Amino acid sequence: MMPGAVQPCRIALEPEGEGRSDPPTMAGMSDFGLPGGPGGGDPFGDDNPFKGMPIFGDLAKMFSQQGPINWDAARQLAQSIAVGETSEPNVDPLERIKIEQLARVADLHVAGATGLATSTTGLGVTIVAVTRSLWAHQTLEAYHGLFEQLAGSLHDETPTTLDETPSAADPIAWMAPLMQMIGPTMLGMTAGSMVGHLAQRSFGDYDLPIPRPLGDELHVVTTNLTEFGREWSLPPDDLLLWICLHEVATHAVLTTAHVRQALDEFLREYLAGFQTDPGALERRMGELELSDPSDLDGLQSLFGDPEALLGAIQSPAQRDLLPRFEALVAVIVGYVDHIMDGIGTGLLGSYAMVTEAVRRRRVQTDQSDRFVERLFGLELTQAQYDRGASFIAGVVERSGDDGLARLWESERTLPTPAEVDAPGLWLARIELPED
Repeated sequence: MMPGAVQPCRIALEPEGEGRSDPPTMAGMSDFGLPGGPGGGDPFGDDNPFKGMPIFGDLAKMFSQQGPINWDAARQLAQSIAVGETSEPNVDPLERIKIEQLARVADLHVAGATGLATSTTGLGVTIVAVTRSLWAHQTLEAYHGLFEQLAGSLHDETPTTLDETPSAADPIAWMAPLMQMIGPTMLGMTAGSMVGHLAQRSFGDYDLPIPRPLGDELHVVTTNLTEFGREWSLPPDDLLLWICLHEVATHAVLTTAHVRQALDEFLREYLAGFQTDPGALERRMGELELSDPSDLDGLQSLFGDPEALLGAIQSPAQRDLLPRFEALVAVIVGYVDHIMDGIGTGLLGSYAMVTEAVRRRRVQTDQSDRFVERLFGLELTQAQYDRGASFIAGVVERSGDDGLARLWESERTLPTPAEVDAPGLWLARIELPED
């Protein structure tokens, strides 16, 4: 997920004795089996690269002050990936005006079709055209709490020291405390890489059905829409209106109080439930032939694997959470598709063509996007979309749009996993009086 080659870093220690700088805060570095320390067992022999650079104390101070996530690293990497190697022009003012006008059309039609409030203030939503870099910045801010929750789950409360003397038989044992200290930077880079890659392909705020901070301003990435429209030869204005309808419809559902609360609670509980395997990176490093220059590709691949870097393992508690969350997500995306079909068929002359292109694209994501989905407990496969569509169709077939309108009435009317697969059960339950 992290682009570009990762080159091995050569870091050295200043020898003990006269002329040494201020004492390092990382106690016992000289005991770490490196030259000048009693630990012995120097894995590098006479060619040790760790000579003459007294930086470990400064690194320890820096790492101790950065918090659970290095947000500077996250922002820098997200911006770098989002923009790429070329300069990013501002959005054409005419494009901004066009999207603002289309947003009002979408707002009116979605409100009429769903009966839901499309804005938190009652004044309607606005949709702003943004660049990839701005979208990446906004998304990091929107997901800030989720990444902090993940950091808390993965954080090791054990104090970071270098007092232990590693075995001379283990040439990479000195990496364990170092990896513990640079964990926040690794997590920051992982967050930045994830969001940067999303910025390269996302159309709007709700490519992933994850609630954002409450507000009535939505965003679409015009560069991505333009490139996609050209690739599929889609009418530009129809594609823009399609995306506006999708964003407003999803926003209307996700800002419904009990739906938002259910999603927020799941995401935070899921991200807090990861088990950690702090030795995962060490083991992977040990598998590499680092002495062989040709294995630098293996090193780059390792540092591009967030699962290895984070050491995050799905726990049994998380697996227990998934069925209800997956059911709710399936219903949300199925409902939005149903609303889109009802509005778009009569509003867009090329609706079927645009819909086919967009819905095919959303299940043909690359591995970087799939990692984001797995990290947040989402599995937006074709099976998930089909499951939601079947539930919505079953409800409409049995009770029409009036029955479907009850879907978002209250927390009580949210379907269970079993009911998503048997819509008749859901209809029978909501018709029963409350206890």
